[in-house]
Amino acid sequence: MVSRRAKEDKASADDTIRVLDLYQTRDKIVVRKLDGFFQRLKRYTGLPMLAAFLILPWLQFDGRQIVWFDLPARKFYVFNITFWPQDFMLLAWALIISAFALFTVTVMVGRVWCGFSCPQTVWTWLFMGAENIWEGDRNARIKLDKAPLSWNKLWRKSMKQASWVLIALVTGLTFVGYFNPIRDLVPSFFTLSAHPAALFWTLFFTVMTYMNAAYLREQVCLYMCPYARFQSVMFDADTLIVSYDQERGEPRGTRKKSTDYRSEGKGDCVDCSLCVQVCPTGIDIRDGLQYECISCGLCIDACDAVMEKMNYQPKLIQFTAGNKLVHNKEHFLRPRLLAYLVALLVMIGLFAQTIYSRVPLELDVIRDRNVLYRQVENGLVENTYTLRINNMDNYAHHYRISTRSQLDFDYRGQREVKVDKGEVLTLVVRLAIDPGLLKLPSEEVIFEIESIDTAGLTESQKSRFIGPRLF
Repeated sequence: MVSRRAKEDKASADDTIRVLDLYQTRDKIVVRKLDGFFQRLKRYTGLPMLAAFLILPWLQFDGRQIVWFDLPARKFYVFNITFWPQDFMLLAWALIISAFALFTVTVMVGRVWCGFSCPQTVWTWLFMGAENIWEGDRNARIKLDKAPLSWNKLWRKSMKQASWVLIALVTGLTFVGYFNPIRDLVPSFFTLSAHPAALFWTLFFTVMTYMNAAYLREQVCLYMCPYARFQSVMFDADTLIVSYDQERGEPRGTRKKSTDYRSEGKGDCVDCSLCVQVCPTGIDIRDGLQYECISCGLCIDACDAVMEKMNYQPKLIQFTAGNKLVHNKEHFLRPRLLAYLVALLVMIGLFAQTIYSRVPLELDVIRDRNVLYRQVENGLVENTYTLRINNMDNYAHHYRISTRSQLDFDYRGQREVKVDKGEVLTLVVRLAIDPGLLKLPSEEVIFEIESIDTAGLTESQKSRFIGPRLF
């Protein structure tokens, strides 16, 4: 008879085994590099984005960085437009449009953003390129990893690590350069005279870039990216995805080129595993659609190369819809996709119109609330107002100030002012009137400013004139 203590120990051991089984050590994915259409497409989509990221901070416009997020001054400079905190809704709108565009692309062609344009993919591809330069192709890298420590292994690994650190450092400096003028940041960083915050964030993004692109790689896509988890919800039977034609390819098996494989009951798949070797996430597309697939199409290039060598028809693996494979029917322009496209185009049009018609001028009118009104000379009643004129343009302007109301107020203060670019001018003015002319104790008055040197640059703000109650 087994004692109670023995049973508890056995149960505890079983529980321990279950907990340990939840953890799986990562198997290193060594990706094979093969040339092909999607490999070139990956290069031509990633390189322009990478070049824009690296070059934009160095370009100048009107004496400043062409793209500069000046957080201390609360100004975002994007080309010839300056965005202020009050333009935050435009940023929110842009993010919503970007998300909706991603959803639309996902409904149309699946997860191609991840495979071609995602920064994680682009930088991983960059790090893998450096790895390929110093350590060789896939077989050479596997052999080098298994080899004992030697001078050849040491210098190759060292040069790879140095290249990774250099790429990560350039990335960190460039990213921080969007917030701290990069022409000042770079020399001050290497002389250690930069602001401590700039030094910290540069090193932080350097380390994070190095960790993400050098070691985490596909784990970011598999476990950290939320898009990988919910993107399949947006798929339908007509979404173009990377698919393996099982009816044509199975049963798979090796064979000689001259063999009549059909008589052996085999399909077109020669089971060479190249589609797995080129996959950056290490999956086998022949197992069907998986959330790990980033739709990079590299397995299509690998399979097409094998099909060409075997004199088989290409596209055993292809970008196609489920309906096309199963029912040989394709409905690309379907109601769901058209609805997404129409909604996206409407949002982009409205956003563009808002940016185009945006007036880079703001006027705030604050009436003096400490004193409702005061009696001045000749029995007139006077109100005091503080005008805050915010010139959000990139050029200085001369403005004319006027008022509009049903009553003829006596304006007392400057009529014309000059406001430099990015300046907020505070101005105190007064309005006076004979109290006998007031129909009500509170009358609406509109302050208006108009640029003298630029047509169409106007802004107005409503306020109130408070007088005595005479009835």
